[in-house]
Amino acid sequence: MTMGARNRAAEPAPHLEQATLPGRAAALVELLRRNAARTEQDRCVAAENIAALDEAGLFSLTVPQRLGGHQERIRTLVEVSSELGRGCGSTAWTTSLINISGWLIGLYPQRAQREVYAQGPGTRACAALPPHGTGRTADAGSIVTGRWGFASGCLHARWALLGMTLTDERGERLDQALALVPMDQLTIEDTWHVAGMRGTGSNTLVAEGVFVPAHRILSVTHALQGVYPTEFKEETLYRAAFVPTLALSLAGPLLGLARGAMELVLASLALGRGISHTNYAEAREAPSTQTQLAEAASLIDTATLHLMRAADDADSWAASGQSMPLINRTRARMDIGTVARCSRDALDLLLNVQGTRSFADDSPLQRIWRDLETGTRHAMVNPAIATEMYGRALLGIEDQISPLI
Repeated sequence: MTMGARNRAAEPAPHLEQATLPGRAAALVELLRRNAARTEQDRCVAAENIAALDEAGLFSLTVPQRLGGHQERIRTLVEVSSELGRGCGSTAWTTSLINISGWLIGLYPQRAQREVYAQGPGTRACAALPPHGTGRTADAGSIVTGRWGFASGCLHARWALLGMTLTDERGERLDQALALVPMDQLTIEDTWHVAGMRGTGSNTLVAEGVFVPAHRILSVTHALQGVYPTEFKEETLYRAAFVPTLALSLAGPLLGLARGAMELVLASLALGRGISHTNYAEAREAPSTQTQLAEAASLIDTATLHLMRAADDADSWAASGQSMPLINRTRARMDIGTVARCSRDALDLLLNVQGTRSFADDSPLQRIWRDLETGTRHAMVNPAIATEMYGRALLGIEDQISPLI
């Protein structure tokens, strides 16, 4: 463990009113670490974690201030999720996606927002954005039916945002949209049986003929163009570019996992262990250890710089009141892909340093490895896809491989 890390660990957690939001997240890291194995085993974020996050106000980062939330910048969201990821990947992922669901709700008309937050700004929502449902036009709304997998955070949510294709009475396609639906009108199917990020509870949501009023249906087509139905156009946060903001919510936890692994390896090396089948009585004295640690730290720094640049870019364009240009949106996707790639590469080096002991059942490193390998395969952070998008934009090729930019 570094001297700075030892000093931070010795300091008492700051009082909530005095701490920054990332500081509140950092104060919870040790709790999350203690509960990480249980979160994974139960395939659900530990109740103690949820209570602590709630008390720290970390589920309302993106809720409008007029409704009691923090209404923070995108940069704060990624800083908080990166801190939480040091302690538990599943908890960080779940918290970040609950917050990005809060941001999505902030794009809706005031009437919908007030319905969600009628009982307070800590009300949690989840989202499953791919249009795996249909919404058939009905009087002043739509009848929604569908199945949505990978609904991270659904076990802790009271509302869900569900992607769907809007159709008329004849079944003709009208639009792609997001329906905002109370969880008590949905069924959760236990389908999330995976190698990593097990604690996110990213199960399948099912709707059978649920009526959703028109004010709780948001056009994705318009959102991709930066046109949101909220009446509060002066609120900077809810002018942020749609896809870059959604993708950024996934990147912070990934960086946090790599940071957490570095801390664990440094703490292990400080105990003075050697390297088997060599003359090194202390692994920290070996040039191979030193160089691999330096390379891993540099990769984590690179990931951090790219993540913060992308978040700052999203915040800056939102503050300007102008639409974020295509080249910046594709660069943000490239930055997020870089976070994924560099975090994975850094962890690979750290596993080399720690050796086979990394994969013992009781080693947190093997859980971090599985969580990072799983989380970085999410379609919105895929480095290869991001690289292709950015390259096309740099060359001025108008035809893109996805509308989700």
